[in-house]
Amino acid sequence: MQIIPVASGKGGVGKSLLSANLAITLGQAGKKVILADLDLGASNLHLVIGQFSTKKGIGTYLTGESKFEDIIQPTEYENVSFIAGDSEIPGLSTLKSAQKNALIRNFRNLNCDYLIIDLGAGTHLTILDLFLLSPQGIVVTAPTVTATLNGYLFLKNAVFRLMANSFKKNSPAAKYLEKLKNDSSSLQRLYIPKMLEALREVDPESAAAFETRMQQFRPRLIMNMIDEPKDADKALKIRRSCQQYLGIDIESLGVMYRDGLQDKALASKLPVVIYKPNSVISQAIYRIAEKILQSETVQFEDFSAEDYDSTYDLAAEEANDDYSQKMSYVEDLVGTGALNMGELAETIKTQQYEINQLRNENLLLKSKLVKAASQGFKL
Repeated sequence: MQIIPVASGKGGVGKSLLSANLAITLGQAGKKVILADLDLGASNLHLVIGQFSTKKGIGTYLTGESKFEDIIQPTEYENVSFIAGDSEIPGLSTLKSAQKNALIRNFRNLNCDYLIIDLGAGTHLTILDLFLLSPQGIVVTAPTVTATLNGYLFLKNAVFRLMANSFKKNSPAAKYLEKLKNDSSSLQRLYIPKMLEALREVDPESAAAFETRMQQFRPRLIMNMIDEPKDADKALKIRRSCQQYLGIDIESLGVMYRDGLQDKALASKLPVVIYKPNSVISQAIYRIAEKILQSETVQFEDFSAEDYDSTYDLAAEEANDDYSQKMSYVEDLVGTGALNMGELAETIKTQQYEINQLRNENLLLKSKLVKAASQGFKL
């Protein structure tokens, strides 16, 4: 099985359009495909493929209402199955560590030729970890300055996440990286090749593990929404930046022209490769599918689900996730006028108190873990 996570640095660049139509073209080529909607904060992939009977999905699985095998639904398209995202269930924009690892295990055990995962936009840790399920993820971007910058920044964050996952807890390399995180200005100036030189000196074993994974890391880029041929040159700029600053080479899977047909296809509740297979955008997707069919499947040989979470970072990450969800809820209340300024101030005070409590609990957890490790317990 070739896992193909599809991500973007920002929204609105055609990520879901590509995911849905790519799944259908691979299915038409006789390949068994499962298409999963993991854009949990704004799930809309069912609209792109015209799949409206989605009573079961990621949401019902995570809430315990469905077994994982029950959320894999057939579609009317040949060889293509679909896993809906269930965006209407509150609280699913982020996943807890246990939920994420359970999803990863289930995804790895699927029986298909291609698993296409439509991820949310941005660089949340959950998105990065799901993107790193495969060395062959696709980043979709557009020619605008913000889209190309965010495309590069997504890959930069993915490389740093890959680095963090390559280091064992309390190793010299992990401590070196933690020290850099506390000095953001130095971290921004450092190139990955330069960092590797320093890592080889402080921790050769960890540096070798990271280099092995970097050699396996083969992300792919698609430039969407171009208006003229020179727009495709923006992909070369991203590639050069990745080579120089990140030490990785990215493959271009091709370009897709801006095409009003995709909006007409969406209004007709049909994927564009079904609505008009001879259109410019459909032909671009068929070319991309052909490149994927001809590509060799590559895997991170030494990755396991447990690599995706450091015991020491888990509590802090989940606290940040919870806080983000709460603040999103507060913003919604303010926007609807349900809170006045006095109530808003009181809510913020309450949030600050809860944050301090979470920090104290996290410090306590860390001290207990350190003590347990010193007594020889396996963490």
